[in-house]
Amino acid sequence: MRLNYRIMKTVLKIVLAVTIAFVIFGYYTNNQNAGDGEKFIGIGVLIFAFVLMPLFVYHRYKNKDMSSYSIFNSDKKNRNE
Repeated sequence: MRLNYRIMKTVLKIVLAVTIAFVIFGYYTNNQNAGDGEKFIGIGVLIFAFVLMPLFVYHRYKNKDMSSYSIFNSDKKNRNE
C-alpha cells in the first residue's frame, strides 16, 4: 500500500515537471521565433488538463468515503433526523 502511494507521488511529480518544462520551453521558443512556441505551451496545458489533474484527483480521493460529500445523501440524512 505504501509503495503504491510513493510511486503515484513520484509519477505526479514527473508529470508536473514535464508539464512545466513544456510551458517554459514554449515561452522561450515563442520569444526566439514568433509563433513556434505556442505548440509546446498547448501541449503542456493539455498534459496538465487531461493527464495531471485526473491522476491527482484519483490519487487524493482513492480511499475516501465520497458519500459524505454528496448533496443527495446529506439531504436524506436531514429528512431522517
